[in-house]
Amino acid sequence: MIVVKLGGSLARSEALIKCLNTIEQKYQGRAVVIVPGGGAFADQVRIAQNHWQFDDKTAHAMALLAMQQMALLLKGLKPDFSMAGLTSDIQERLKLQKVVIWSPDIIELDSAGIQATWDITSDSLAAWLAKTLSAKELVLVKSANINGGLSVRELADQNIVDQSFCNFLANSSFKITIINEQRF
Repeated sequence: MIVVKLGGSLARSEALIKCLNTIEQKYQGRAVVIVPGGGAFADQVRIAQNHWQFDDKTAHAMALLAMQQMALLLKGLKPDFSMAGLTSDIQERLKLQKVVIWSPDIIELDSAGIQATWDITSDSLAAWLAKTLSAKELVLVKSANINGGLSVRELADQNIVDQSFCNFLANSSFKITIINEQRF
């Protein structure tokens, strides 16, 4: 199984549909789960939290809703893809040999002990999901320029991936690829 995280900023251009088409063609017949970034929806959560000064737990729940909104957008663009919120539902849908779009379930993530902090974004959640599902590979597709010679820690230091991403990779055995959308 392959988990592909599509950065939310890909929705600012035609890159998003290009990436979805690539997934559809490149991974046809393989078990693939797409993790959507929060994109502009998550950006609005950051703006609202800055303005209203509400707590990180509330912002975390709202950011997960942002990912769910992006999941709905992806499903709208690719109606033949399946959508699931719980990891158990993902596994069931993968048996049908359909690409699955993850719409993260807030209660499942809370039960898993995922902390409510902006240091954990959809990057770390994609790593958590890949580990939970025993994926063979995690691919992060970003709009940012990626220097392939940098370590994951260096990419975190440059804010290409979130600050907790390395922690979520601990004790994982899947291959990790972080790539710019132009090279995907």
